[in-house]
Amino acid sequence: MRKTFKMSHPKHKLPRLVDAIKYEVKKYLRRERRKPLPPGFDYWDFDCRYGADEASSEVIHVATINKHISQAEADGLESFYLEILAKPGIRRKRPVEDAGDEADTILAEDD
Repeated sequence: MRKTFKMSHPKHKLPRLVDAIKYEVKKYLRRERRKPLPPGFDYWDFDCRYGADEASSEVIHVATINKHISQAEADGLESFYLEILAKPGIRRKRPVEDAGDEADTILAEDD
């Protein structure tokens, strides 16, 4: 999805329009996540960009899309650009921190 959203509408007030934009984005994400994954992949990842226009857009995380839309409303922007591109991803285990180091520091503090 590559789209420039306008923050004005002749019939809808701004808060209702912002809710409609957020709903459209959520609907797109749900639709993309329902698509079958290619073999060897675990989940759908998203590359997102946000800005006042396409040329000034910056990379953002998918979880912060709603915050950026709300910020556009607060800043009084007339329009903003949002790009969401789906790509398959593989989940990786988070690195396990060494529990022994933490136990040593706790014991050292007790002494």
